[in-house]
Amino acid sequence: MSHFEYKDGRLHVENVPLARIAEQAGTPSYVYSLAAIREAYAGYVSGFGDRTHLVCYSVKANGNLAVLRALANEGAGFDVVSGGELHRVLAAGGDPGKVVFSGVGKQPWEIRMALEAGILMFNVESPAELDTIDCVGREMNTRAPVALRVNPDVDPKTHPYISTGLKTSKFGIPLERCFEDYQRAATMKGLEIVGADCHIGSQLTTTEPFVEAVGRMTRFVDRLADSGIEIRLLDMGGGLGICYQDETPPSTDTYAAVLGDALGGRDLTLIVEPGRSIVGNAGCLVTRVLYHKGNNQKNFIVVDAAMNDLARPSLYSAFHEILAESEATQSVVADVVGPVCESGDFFAKERAVANVGPGGLLVVMSAGAYGFAMASNYNARTKPAEVLVDGDVFHIVRERETLEQLIQGETIPESLG
Repeated sequence: MSHFEYKDGRLHVENVPLARIAEQAGTPSYVYSLAAIREAYAGYVSGFGDRTHLVCYSVKANGNLAVLRALANEGAGFDVVSGGELHRVLAAGGDPGKVVFSGVGKQPWEIRMALEAGILMFNVESPAELDTIDCVGREMNTRAPVALRVNPDVDPKTHPYISTGLKTSKFGIPLERCFEDYQRAATMKGLEIVGADCHIGSQLTTTEPFVEAVGRMTRFVDRLADSGIEIRLLDMGGGLGICYQDETPPSTDTYAAVLGDALGGRDLTLIVEPGRSIVGNAGCLVTRVLYHKGNNQKNFIVVDAAMNDLARPSLYSAFHEILAESEATQSVVADVVGPVCESGDFFAKERAVANVGPGGLLVVMSAGAYGFAMASNYNARTKPAEVLVDGDVFHIVRERETLEQLIQGETIPESLG
């Protein structure tokens, strides 16, 4: 069900009018539906049914502490790619024993931090990283639990910036040499081999790439077993897409069935790392219209949100539906743009959008994933607030950044007067 609906002509998140949220939290603000997050996570759990599995939410999609706590309360594990993300998970009460640590540039301090916390495993991205984790493990007199990330050279048929399983990608170890690295890892005293890992990309809308990837991974795991290396955790990453415009991604039931069928009767715990598909359609960005302007060529609607708040349209030419907070009967073909001094600062181009006048509210939909997480202070703009809606109440779960916070930590040398 949708948790973003018009009621009596006003757009609501669950049972709360967006206008009320904007009045108290200000604009621009990210607004998330707790019910939508729980519902999306539950879809994965029910899809896998009795098969032994662990759903590790991908923190990079949206790392707000309230979002992480909500998922931890549902029993989720977490996929992190930095020490900072691990710190967030621990601060939110996440179970470190359900954490997998991915990412291509793990530093020794991050590895130590993760071992001290007691994470489930590292997804190792390169032979050099394998050596570093082994070294840290021996220094700490422990054995670091590892899975090697296999690059299976599978085309996910998605945006090139979010394709991660091709042989031209920076991610993972080529399939043809990964067997050799597993053999080497088995001799290292600072390591314990517990799993195998694979991630082919993000925003996938068909099952075929998953079928191809899991087929290659299960054959590889069988080969490892024949050589005496037993794998108990198979991490197939994330990547299931959502509907931004007219996409028709597989359901979580279909996705789970595809992975389960490919695994057959193998005694493996299946790990998946969804991010976007849990929070993407659970959030929106509410923004206030500042001005209308036009010329003989175009119409522009200038809003108070900008590319520093939501980078996806500028970065990926991504489509986000834009709705009026108040149901409108008329529309206008316009570019919806922000105040940042870049021609790339836009949310929509040449689109029929509600003709909301200055002071009114527009709502950028499907903004729960890679929205605030990618926000910046470009043009010395403060980051927006974040709001979590729970039924008929809402909570500001991140205060809007202040101008004082914007310069916190900066100093002027005395020599400059």
